[in-house]
Amino acid sequence: MKEAVDSFLNHLVVEKGFSTNTLEAYRNDLTQFISFAEDKRTASSDGTSTGHASSNGTWNQVDLGLLTDYVSNLRGKKSYRDTTTARKVASLKSFFNFLVQEEAISDDPTEFLNAPKVGRSLPKYLSEEEVEKLLDTAAGEQSPEGRRDRTMLELLYATGVRVSELVSLDVQDVNLLEGYIRCTGKGSRERIAYMYPRAIKVLSEYCNDARPILLGPAKSNSRSNSSRPEETKGGVEVKALFVNHRKDRLTRQWVWTVLKNYAKKAGLDKPITPHVLRHSFATHMLRGGASLRHVQELLGHSSITTTQVYTHLTTEHVRLEYDRSHPRS
Repeated sequence: MKEAVDSFLNHLVVEKGFSTNTLEAYRNDLTQFISFAEDKRTASSDGTSTGHASSNGTWNQVDLGLLTDYVSNLRGKKSYRDTTTARKVASLKSFFNFLVQEEAISDDPTEFLNAPKVGRSLPKYLSEEEVEKLLDTAAGEQSPEGRRDRTMLELLYATGVRVSELVSLDVQDVNLLEGYIRCTGKGSRERIAYMYPRAIKVLSEYCNDARPILLGPAKSNSRSNSSRPEETKGGVEVKALFVNHRKDRLTRQWVWTVLKNYAKKAGLDKPITPHVLRHSFATHMLRGGASLRHVQELLGHSSITTTQVYTHLTTEHVRLEYDRSHPRS
């Protein structure tokens, strides 16, 4: 059974370009289902019940009845939220669809499997005043670490990049002269994310002043497009844009913690994550007059349907524009 799962995950990497985090989510979902099926088989009085997947069986033995029991277990005994259950069902559907395409099984048992209906919630975002307060608070830190943290927050709002894209940036991805960064998003899709002048200035100061201090005195002969020598760690060139004092690339969790601390210092009494800044970027761009297609490209969405969720947040802006523009208003 494991071989089929490994083959599926490899397919997601090679054909779909999925990230490590997405692969782990799929692996966990499928492993959980196999564990449930194994337990059902063990609980069978004579061990000959149908509708199970085990190390001694095949995926052909999985039927709709077993799958329905699994979903009921997720929603009942496990008390998972509908969103989590729906994701796990989606993982199974993708996996069994893959098995059918590979002719490993003849029929897809998930074809008539129902998942919980999940309504799409509106993204949470900050007002322009709240963003200004957050960034101004971060700007007050003058230590190398503080200037690095300020740069990260400024870039999150300036470009709308995902936190995973932010921490994956290398020095060579920065073009200060043209005012953009090159990032790689979901599905290994590469895109250009532009910056406003203040963000360019903050990033330039970080690259030229704060980052070299964090990396220490050891230097190599290679040069980045910021025209400064890049330091090395154990003789290996440090390419990561955002690093700690050990010259290691920062993690997503690190950025989450940094943002949480500055939000608290700024007196923002609401849960704030890096994705909230991404939502704020999209909402403010639309309210500022950017087209939906333009915002879709900036966010790196493969489908405009994903971007359309933000249109609900701009209703107030549209009404104000109507009142301002209509001759009889």
